[in-house]
Amino acid sequence: MTRGEKIRQRLEAAFAPRVLEVVDESERHRGHAGYQEGGQSHYRVTIESGAFAGLSRIAQHRAVHEALGRDLVAEIHALALTIRA
Repeated sequence: MTRGEKIRQRLEAAFAPRVLEVVDESERHRGHAGYQEGGQSHYRVTIESGAFAGLSRIAQHRAVHEALGRDLVAEIHALALTIRA
């Protein structure tokens, strides 16, 4: 299972999102810090879920990181998040 698939699986389980897009942008960062041959190092995630209603932006980001887990977050160099309730 790729990191992108793990991200999708964990976020779907935690938030039952109406919208979930997980994009591996690693190739756009070739030659930059954190790039790993074969990709899976830089991700852009867009997620929309009622679970984020009433949470501050920081609390939303913390909830996503918690759902992904320390193990997976440690494997990713960059994670850009767009979160909507």
